[in-house]
Amino acid sequence: MDKPGGPSSFAIVSDLRRRTGARTGHAGTLDPFATGLLLLLSGSATKLASCFVGLDKRYVTDVDLTARTATGDPEGAVVERLLPPTRAVLERRLAGLRGEIELPIPATSAVKIGGERAYKLARRGIEVQMPIRRSRVEALDVIAYTGEEVQLDLRVSSGTYVRAIADALGGHCRTLRRLEIGPFSVDEADPGYFIPADEALARL
Repeated sequence: MDKPGGPSSFAIVSDLRRRTGARTGHAGTLDPFATGLLLLLSGSATKLASCFVGLDKRYVTDVDLTARTATGDPEGAVVERLLPPTRAVLERRLAGLRGEIELPIPATSAVKIGGERAYKLARRGIEVQMPIRRSRVEALDVIAYTGEEVQLDLRVSSGTYVRAIADALGGHCRTLRRLEIGPFSVDEADPGYFIPADEALARL
């Protein structure tokens, strides 16, 4: 599915379940504000979830370099106004975010803290020390740079939070779009077409 901005990944899963009447799952969520590829598993294919959840991802994001927000995206309140970095400074920051990296998981993620989703704690105003996650950034390329905003093309390992990368650059994700999950592309997204499970597995 090519998820639009607004609905949660759970809402997309629920809609497919209502339309098909089949057990339905997904192979990795997207934040409500984000758009792009959502890999859904239907019927007996839900048993294959472990084959698809760990695949590398490709994203395009527009990072606003003038402010950090509480959520790392446009839905959160601005917590810090910043003077945008020069292109040279930005390039140095990008260089430090390629390869194996360690960044804190965003407080509004779905990671469980003490048995409860972090975003639910954040909504109640409960501050927690978020764990650090190690991930791999295979590519982090500049598509466009205006001085106040940079558009990036990222290829990252599963579990990488693009919002955390934007925060490390001194800004927040204004937009976020997922283009690929492993060998699957958003260009294939068609709500009326199901890829047979054996064909999907063969791609892996």
